[in-house]
Amino acid sequence: MVYSRIVTKKVKETFDAINSGNYQVMLDGLADDFVYHFHGRHALGGHRNTLKSMDAWWQRVGRLLPGANFEIREVLVSGGPWRTRIAVNSKIRGDLPDGTLYENTVLQLMTLRWGKVAEVETLEDLQVLERALSVVAKHGQQEALAEPIEDPGPGSSAPQY
Repeated sequence: MVYSRIVTKKVKETFDAINSGNYQVMLDGLADDFVYHFHGRHALGGHRNTLKSMDAWWQRVGRLLPGANFEIREVLVSGGPWRTRIAVNSKIRGDLPDGTLYENTVLQLMTLRWGKVAEVETLEDLQVLERALSVVAKHGQQEALAEPIEDPGPGSSAPQY
């Protein structure tokens, strides 16, 4: 119970840091051997497993959805420090260049191993996200239509970032 409260507090502090523009806190929390999967084939989707690709991805998020903020609705924690499972239900909101509001539900499933994030799986309503990326592209930011930033998988020769 105490461990669960500590983990919940750390998750909320990390999202607070991201909301203030400091995504480095999230990068610092990643294990040496991690996997980050954001569902969908779009500019923010893909699989990443290096700090270089995660940094490039966060930079892209900042360019495409500047000022977007997360509101944490619920954090569920299960397990001990050797394998902690976390589910985060949040809302993301931010102004789009056409004056409309981007608002989406974000569900993240994470695995911590000894305090470091080993796995992250991110799910959003892809229709809502892709409409927002389309608005961003129509207002001059063609990167919103780019391929995902991904690390090479089996059979690949080079990272895509």
